[in-house]
Amino acid sequence: MSPMRIAIAGSSGLIGSTVTASLQAHGHEVVRLVRREASGPGEISWDPAEGRVGPGLEHTDAVINLAGANVGGKRWTKAYKKEILDSRVLGTTTLATAMAALEGGPRVFLNGSAIGYYGDAGTTPLTESSPAGSGFLADVVVAWEGATTAATDAGIRVVALRTGLVVSPRGGAFGRLLPIFKYGLGGRVGSGDQYWSFISLRDEVEAIRFCLDHDEISGPVNLVSPHAVTNRDITKAMSEFVRRPAFLPVPALALKATLGEFADDILASQNVVPTVLTDAGFEWSDPTIADALATMRSE
Repeated sequence: MSPMRIAIAGSSGLIGSTVTASLQAHGHEVVRLVRREASGPGEISWDPAEGRVGPGLEHTDAVINLAGANVGGKRWTKAYKKEILDSRVLGTTTLATAMAALEGGPRVFLNGSAIGYYGDAGTTPLTESSPAGSGFLADVVVAWEGATTAATDAGIRVVALRTGLVVSPRGGAFGRLLPIFKYGLGGRVGSGDQYWSFISLRDEVEAIRFCLDHDEISGPVNLVSPHAVTNRDITKAMSEFVRRPAFLPVPALALKATLGEFADDILASQNVVPTVLTDAGFEWSDPTIADALATMRSE
């Protein structure tokens, strides 16, 4: 594909910073959306709370929105749950509306999303056509994806990047788990039988670029490995990876006492299948949890 000018919201996060570097390495120009005055042509000022995007978006070919408050960053108080929701819905609405109002502006909108859409579904395989589940995160994702409507109605190709647990030592769930396992304090969470659908950071980035490059892809896309595993399997793999025992299980009641409502989502089971990526011919570099963990050594 010929080089593109791509605007990215959330470019300083774990995924955003890695996507930015990858796009630049492949010859694309990246323009960062910043919540202050733009300091040059490489930035576009925006304020999602006020629904404002500064000049410059009209000169881009695509927009990637990866902005949003960290779901596991704080205990889920009423105020923080509002922040989680607003940071996704307001930002997405702002960008979708701004894109729709432009003549000859961006023709592609890749918007962050999450497999939390499916809720707790037990062992049932979940494809992109599976229905939404119940619970706070499922409700957030439904609203988040719904906020792209203005862009879709304007004929812009919209992709909802339903991301699973990203395997990286630099952040996310695995960034928190790794030091615990290194100290020999790891163990299964709850029963350990719940499915945790994962993806390595490099596969996440490659999948985002793949969705950008393939015009036939639109709508929800599950960004996960083709081999979902249980929390018990991940515990075993993490133990082998750090060469430390993992025999200290975290009971569900203890997890709920510590994390509150967020614990329900950690204990939820989501056996997610990446049907769209598979059908489009995407090839994973790290299809198994062992592969994904091994890749962490190079990060």
